[in-house]
Amino acid sequence: MAQHHPAPKQIRLAKDRRSLHLVFPDEAAFDLSAEYLRVFSPSAEVRGHGGGEMMLVLGKERVKIVDVQPVGRYAVKLVFDDGHDSGLYDWGLLRELGERRDEHWNYYLGRLSSAGVERDPEREEPAAPYDVLSSPGPAKPE
Repeated sequence: MAQHHPAPKQIRLAKDRRSLHLVFPDEAAFDLSAEYLRVFSPSAEVRGHGGGEMMLVLGKERVKIVDVQPVGRYAVKLVFDDGHDSGLYDWGLLRELGERRDEHWNYYLGRLSSAGVERDPEREEPAAPYDVLSSPGPAKPE
């Protein structure tokens, strides 16, 4: 028999749409970033169809949640601004993602490091904190 997980008594989407705040009946509260929820989506697209290792999702550092849709009395469907909307986040999963956030996030960062990739490979390098006023030109042989 499946374990019953109580529904959060509060689910709030941040004004900037970059995090979801959850409060459960026992007062356990979690703020989960949109990026975290997106890369750990329960969808088959991310989790895989055969139960193997999860897909390594990149480029979601700036993703936003555009909608939170209730699904019966057991889950919510999160719709992200990148078009992803196929994962159903049941109460047990949301609780587990909150309780084990640091463990999951460190695992994700480790996988990125092992693969030699960044969280957001499309991110532009920040501009230099100074202006280049002149260039000395190529070095001259001595």
